[in-house]
Amino acid sequence: MYAADRRHFLDFEQPLATVWKQLQNTPEDNPLYTQLQQQLLAMRHVATSHLSAWQTVQLSRHINRPDTLTYLQHITTGFTELHGDRYVHDDKSIVGGLATFNGQTVMFIGHEKGHNLPDRQYRNFGMPHPPGYRKALRLMKLAEKFQKPVVTFINTPGAYPGVASQLQGGGEAIARAIYETLQLRIPVIAVITGEGGSGGALGIGAGDVLLMQQHTWCSVVSPESCSAILWHNSTAKEVAAEQLRLTAAHMLQYGLITGIIPEPTGGAHWDTAQAASHLHQAIAAELEKLSAQSPESRIRQRIEKYAAIGFWEQKN
Repeated sequence: MYAADRRHFLDFEQPLATVWKQLQNTPEDNPLYTQLQQQLLAMRHVATSHLSAWQTVQLSRHINRPDTLTYLQHITTGFTELHGDRYVHDDKSIVGGLATFNGQTVMFIGHEKGHNLPDRQYRNFGMPHPPGYRKALRLMKLAEKFQKPVVTFINTPGAYPGVASQLQGGGEAIARAIYETLQLRIPVIAVITGEGGSGGALGIGAGDVLLMQQHTWCSVVSPESCSAILWHNSTAKEVAAEQLRLTAAHMLQYGLITGIIPEPTGGAHWDTAQAASHLHQAIAAELEKLSAQSPESRIRQRIEKYAAIGFWEQKN
């Protein structure tokens, strides 16, 4: 079954729209229903079998893509949200709290975008202000106090760049979060579940492990911003996306991430339950490995990993 409210189709998904509408109007006991399901599944595979970098960016932003709270409903029980940075206010673009995962208590923190315009405005489109990163760091330190692992879900185009954020110390808040995260004595797993935009992603992404879902991206700048900087308009965003090498496959090739989490055929927005199942398996496997290591070993490896990132070519 496909949710009745899933009606948004990206430009390269348009061939699927007609079949999907037919499926919605066909009773499940009709023999045609199964045929339409199979046809739609095959078309979903074709639509995403050879994605360009820009199409990957589009999928990562899909309005129906599962967000942090949706995934937590599927992979945890008893989630209790914790609020506020204890300095300014409660940034709604970052959510966090304790939940039971695989029989143990885990601190989950993640960006939250929302699925409609009012909700996205409420969440500031997933772009945190400094209090969001200070809240995230507070929750990580709380988890460390009680020796609970941390899992973060990253899905942001970037930290909010407005004047208010700069006046509140946006750069310092992100830098402090990264610095403190690297020294936490508990396991920290970060997963990019949508957009991994610049420092906005790094602020909750400096863990022992960095995973990416299959149709996500990670870069110092978005394709539109890169196009605006280099070509002085946003029309070259597709070229910029290719040049930025921002897909999960590129990140794995360059050794910047630990692994790629597969998504359902066509993308996570087609089957939230299956996407959550893959996510659950990946997190559980990494938690088991990290829990077997000493805190000193994890901290050392964490710092060495990030210190080794980067390469250059020197020409004489």
